[in-house]
Amino acid sequence: MATAILDDRDLYGAYQDKLMAHAIIEIAGQQIRVEPSRFYDVNRLVGDVDSQLEIDRVLYVNNAGEVSIGAPVVEGATVQATILRHMRGRKVLVYKMKPKKKTRKKRGHRQELTRIMIDSITVGGTAIDTKDQPRG
Repeated sequence: MATAILDDRDLYGAYQDKLMAHAIIEIAGQQIRVEPSRFYDVNRLVGDVDSQLEIDRVLYVNNAGEVSIGAPVVEGATVQATILRHMRGRKVLVYKMKPKKKTRKKRGHRQELTRIMIDSITVGGTAIDTKDQPRG
């Protein structure tokens, strides 16, 4: 009986064409891993609905195995996004009490959020992946 010895590089190479391009960006005080044609909720951004954003704080880009890591940002890399809507997050309840006392405080908070759609990831003026390209 023949056994095949598989190397991690072989497994990775087999699925390399199916890997989606993705990037790690810094936006609204958060670092987020983004892919084209997906939407993400971030802290409230200034801008109108359906307006375009160009994010140049790109920390990491992966294009089907070709990795670019910034120090601190990748030069010439941008991410184009569209503001879909402004909204409020789920309510977070904060309950404080002191035992053996009649002190109780119940507070609620809802974070102001903006939903953005990632349109494309661009490195050096070349769009590596856009939401219009078909996926295999």
